[in-house]
Amino acid sequence: MTIRPTWTLAVVTSLLAGCGGSEPGEQRPAPNPLLHPEQFAEISPATFQVLFETSVGDFVVEVHREWAPLGADRFYNLVTAGYYDDTRIYRVVEGFMAQFGLNPNPYVNQAWKTQFIIDDPVTRTNSRGTMTFAKGGLHTRTTEVFINYRNNTMLDTDGFAPFAEVVEGMVAADAFYAEYGDGPPRGDGPYAAMAQARGNEYLDSDFPELTRIIRATISIPSA
Repeated sequence: MTIRPTWTLAVVTSLLAGCGGSEPGEQRPAPNPLLHPEQFAEISPATFQVLFETSVGDFVVEVHREWAPLGADRFYNLVTAGYYDDTRIYRVVEGFMAQFGLNPNPYVNQAWKTQFIIDDPVTRTNSRGTMTFAKGGLHTRTTEVFINYRNNTMLDTDGFAPFAEVVEGMVAADAFYAEYGDGPPRGDGPYAAMAQARGNEYLDSDFPELTRIIRATISIPSA
């Protein structure tokens, strides 16, 4: 089974084209920094933790930059920027993995969809509880990640490089809502490309029971 990031449908173009200006005297909303991915290029700490607060409980992942430096850096920048706040764990395949990383805002998804990072060498196996970036081919990692529900060693030879592991709250991770199943073409669950194109508006209207990530925050363990 492949674990790939999504690609934007033509509907995104129409969404962007329909974005009109403000009325005279109307206060414009503050610009969203996530619309400018080039601003987020910091090098991550050697080790750091991320607390995910979700609708089914909290879990903590510990990131080890030495496992996959480029993946760790990208994840650090995304979390710092608030990218994963108010997102949905939209793809849960029982006994395999749980995937998330599509922003609530379709314009943000459009901005990040080609922000690829080069593949890291696989230095750790995809064991239960590890976190890894999704990808659809060589050097196609962007924003989507997954948590392994089992020892998915077959992913190692496909170039999926774990960069973190769940160190607290795996019970919460195991409780992510899975009844919708996989998305097309394997199932009738959330259509990933539509979720990328329409954001939470689509996921919340068509799949309201999905587990929600409320926020993700970074903590750096003291020496």
